[in-house]
Amino acid sequence: MQVTAPTAAASPDTKAETGTRTWRGLLVIATGALVLAALMIMHIRQGMASISPGTIVDAIVNPDGSPEHQVVRYARLPRIVAGIVAGAALGISGVLLQAVTRNPLASASTVGVNAGAYLAVIAASIFAPTLLAFSSPLVAFIGGLIAAVVVYSLASGSASSPTRLALAGMAITLGLGSITSTLIMFNEYTITGLYFWGSGSLIQRNWMALNNTWYWVALIGVASTLFLTKALDVLGLGDDIATSLGQNVRSTRLIATLAGVMLAALAVSIAGSISFVGLVAPHLVRLAGARRHRMLLPAAALWGAVILVGADVLGRFVAGQYTELPAGVFTALVGAPWLIWLARRVSRSQGRATEAQTDSLTPLAKRRSQWLVWPAALALFLAITFTGLVLGDRDLSGLDVIRTFLGNAPDALTHDAVLTHRLPRLIVAGLAGAGLAVSGLMVQGVVRNPLAAPDLVGISPGASIGALVVLIAVPSLPIGLLPIAAFAGASISFALVYALSWSRGISPTRLALVGIGMSAAAGAVANLIIVNNPMQLTTAMTWLSGSTYARGWGDVTQLLPWMLVLLPVAWTMSRWLDLFGLGEDVPRSLGIPLDRTRLMILAVAVALAAAAVSIVGAIGFIGLLAPHASRMTLPGRHRLLIPFTAIIGATLLIGADTIGRTLMAPSEVPSGLVAAAQGTPYFLWLLARSRQIRYS
Repeated sequence: MQVTAPTAAASPDTKAETGTRTWRGLLVIATGALVLAALMIMHIRQGMASISPGTIVDAIVNPDGSPEHQVVRYARLPRIVAGIVAGAALGISGVLLQAVTRNPLASASTVGVNAGAYLAVIAASIFAPTLLAFSSPLVAFIGGLIAAVVVYSLASGSASSPTRLALAGMAITLGLGSITSTLIMFNEYTITGLYFWGSGSLIQRNWMALNNTWYWVALIGVASTLFLTKALDVLGLGDDIATSLGQNVRSTRLIATLAGVMLAALAVSIAGSISFVGLVAPHLVRLAGARRHRMLLPAAALWGAVILVGADVLGRFVAGQYTELPAGVFTALVGAPWLIWLARRVSRSQGRATEAQTDSLTPLAKRRSQWLVWPAALALFLAITFTGLVLGDRDLSGLDVIRTFLGNAPDALTHDAVLTHRLPRLIVAGLAGAGLAVSGLMVQGVVRNPLAAPDLVGISPGASIGALVVLIAVPSLPIGLLPIAAFAGASISFALVYALSWSRGISPTRLALVGIGMSAAAGAVANLIIVNNPMQLTTAMTWLSGSTYARGWGDVTQLLPWMLVLLPVAWTMSRWLDLFGLGEDVPRSLGIPLDRTRLMILAVAVALAAAAVSIVGAIGFIGLLAPHASRMTLPGRHRLLIPFTAIIGATLLIGADTIGRTLMAPSEVPSGLVAAAQGTPYFLWLLARSRQIRYS
């Protein structure tokens, strides 16, 4: 079955076709109502106290204040209603966002709304709790709206391809997630419960949250169904046709966007960051036959509720009576494979157009004189490295550092600070930064997309799962297995991405979209591990954020051999990367086996990133930032770009390590979070200009 973008049919339906679609839509709604009713019965009977159906009915119709009735009315019913309201809101939001963008991959989770709303709630809970108490939906709405506007505008608005929108949403989510992680780490005891809620939980203490939101969901949902259905159908025909039919396209898009974001924010305020319900529900009802928005909106609302309530039932069943697992973890575990499946279908029909778009990019910077660029880059690298040796929780003088290297340290404390603590961690940061940077350069060259990074092909997410198994899930394992587990996780994750992307060859577009889906699945598994071990939250967050903390000479000896072997191997592949930049026809005409060569290049890129991540954690943005910084400074062939990118990557991560050690000394900010703080603004600018980038 072919999945297409959510647009209306180009030709008017006959009466028979309209009647058939109406009956299909009604059947979808009726089936959803029956399934939801069954799930509600299952849900309300779950829990530590066994309650009979008769008691449930009496508690609703004729409450007498008994403990059983209190449990039903103030613990179980609010939870069910929360699932229905939040699921319906996300389902309608997904339909609206997909219609506005005319993009089948749009939803609250893929366009950054969830990440923006979650960050806004976390920030308000720390810095402005009175504002959060006044109106948590308003706080979530503002954060989600800002994130959605940024993603939508930077992804070229309604003209964006599925790949571009998904990449923009993923990168903004990573950037906002880094800020959120920083706030959580430095306020662990204040907002630990919010991390569980942020993973998507339907737990309700009373009816208060629902009393403030349910009517807004109902009002916006009904208003959208009554007043936007025809406009959305016409909008699906294209802006030109819609304008010729007298529709104000800009107003329609603005109203639908505001409604979609508001619904997603309301869902976040009720149940936290629930992923993929807004993606799965609309496509599920489309596949069942509901296409016109007058049926699509109510059907998506109903099936959104089915998915979320069903996920909560599953979470409570798996966890047992005495523990809780967030429903959002299970929606992500279901939604990520759905995204992968959908991405494979979408890329078949739209992949060529997307690839043509990325191939037609033009340079950002002119070629500069190499004799000036190379010394400047090396000087910057040495200056930042020396600064890293000088600064820290105890600042040293430059003369003391030089004397220490000459074997004449002023005291034992300075000797240990320079040679035992700071130097090895800076070497680790430099090696890891070089590996991540060159890995990103190779991934971008193969995928032929300027927004690609090692995270895109499942490397960092897979490594995170492997590391969390050793750190948290099975703490009895020796800590020395952590690098091996991280490397194995990265390799397995990439192998899955590559296998799932294969369909008569590898399409760069399909590889990118499947990688995003795999990253989402890995993130869900990571959340599942963390929420089951809340006492290890800081440890997990530190590793997931990426940190060079306490790295020593043992880590250097583990990482150095990989870089000494893999970086030269990457350099030998320069010619292949140059040819891939010209498109697929040129290397094919030269007799180069595309799929085999692409796999070899990606295997080296995976090994580079996996080796780095296994030592320093899931550091993001270095693999995105460094390749572009090198291309802007030194556009040219990859035989020069690869070593230059390695220097840039090493410089960036050493600088991030130094800032992290000194910014809040004696406390440390993980270098991965510093790198994300550096990379996010650059990425926003890069994304805005990426239509002008070309790989030479």
